[in-house]
Amino acid sequence: MSYQLVEQLQKKAVPVSQVCRVLGVSHSGYYAARLRSCQAPVACADSVHLKAAFAASGRAYGSRRLCAVLKQQGVTMGRRRVRTLMRANGLRAVWKRKFMHTTDSRHGLAVSPNVGRRKDSFVNE
Repeated sequence: MSYQLVEQLQKKAVPVSQVCRVLGVSHSGYYAARLRSCQAPVACADSVHLKAAFAASGRAYGSRRLCAVLKQQGVTMGRRRVRTLMRANGLRAVWKRKFMHTTDSRHGLAVSPNVGRRKDSFVNE
């Protein structure tokens, strides 16, 4: 909001440094915000390609594989750029976890007694 006010006053021939000092914002922040607003449409075009490739992968590809897929489609984008856009758009690869068997009931070892005297005991006492 304050950067927009700086821009409006700058068009009326008020120096940027004075306006920034009065509003309590840095002039470097104003210029950085101005650059970000100019670069936004490029990021949106890249994001569209990235989201389409991510959806086509079934939300399974990470930045490395997405970068390779985008290269095959003719979109040149580095892996770090893909990673940054994935974070900005909230895209995280989901992987299926392997089912872990935690109990091995088929063994010939002695079974410990039910010390806690639980009713759901499977041990014959």
